[in-house]
Amino acid sequence: MTRRDFLRLALAATVAPAVGCGGGTGMSAGGGIARRRLGRTGEVVSLAGLGGYHMAQAGVSEADSVRIVRAAIDGGLTFLDNCWDYNGGESERRMGLALRDGWRARAFLMTKIDGRTKEAAARQIDESLQRLGTDRIDLMQLHEVIHGDDPDRAFRAGGAMEALADAKRAGKVRFVGFTGHKAPAIHLAMLDAADAHGFRFDTVQMPLNVLDAHFDSFERQVLPRLVEQEIGVIGMKPMADGRIVYEGIASAEECLRYAMSLPVSVVVTGCESEDRVRQALRIAGGFQPMPEGDVTALLARTAERARAGTSEHYKTTTEYDGTTQNPEWMG
Repeated sequence: MTRRDFLRLALAATVAPAVGCGGGTGMSAGGGIARRRLGRTGEVVSLAGLGGYHMAQAGVSEADSVRIVRAAIDGGLTFLDNCWDYNGGESERRMGLALRDGWRARAFLMTKIDGRTKEAAARQIDESLQRLGTDRIDLMQLHEVIHGDDPDRAFRAGGAMEALADAKRAGKVRFVGFTGHKAPAIHLAMLDAADAHGFRFDTVQMPLNVLDAHFDSFERQVLPRLVEQEIGVIGMKPMADGRIVYEGIASAEECLRYAMSLPVSVVVTGCESEDRVRQALRIAGGFQPMPEGDVTALLARTAERARAGTSEHYKTTTEYDGTTQNPEWMG
């Protein structure tokens, strides 16, 4: 699949901003934010998504968190990302506060769990529901599929996939996906395991940015398979946790525009302030994919800095591997 194909598919997947994405919850279509189809789920979500980790970072107060979430939703950025382990659960708790008083009905809510056993996964699902103050998660993803044995652990008898299937049958979860930041080969093994068990994920989340395009690339190795199988693609780390911008490799706008120009459903970006929310809203508003020539020039400019993954620490170090540092989360 060529880059021209990617740009064509990205344009074809974009839905007019007037179309809502309510996850069956009556969500209004706010703002003029571009929206994309979420794989074959029938849902349509905002092209930019609000990263949940930043809800409880140092220097962000509880009141700040509530304002950030509500400013995003008011602006039309209605795909919300979170995780059971973010900041010891505080990120989910704060997002739950922001979603009170009718705000939940305006959001497509995603969170993640780390449990690899049925017991651990089921417990974490219920804890996430409690913290988020809701009886249903739109999308629940198995987090940090970064270990070689994760596919087997998830799909074996008594594994996490049984808990996710039970939660879906019980109406606690609408859709199921998985995430990972380490290696495209592990993502492909997870997809192979799903195929072997007659299961198809609704979504997959992975790093997609101008550096990934050059080094051990999820874009090149995993994205074409997801597009072919109509699995919703959730891009993350569009700025490589800010390093692309801090190291002067590319601007924030270039990073977001590049990731959004791929055939993704949504690009999750961290917003630790309302200024960052406004940045995401501005770039996603009325979005059109980057011209092919601009993409080619940007990739040529970033190729040298991408070698060896030195600015993609989540691939080449254990700095971002929460389940490596906390194996008890997996059960």
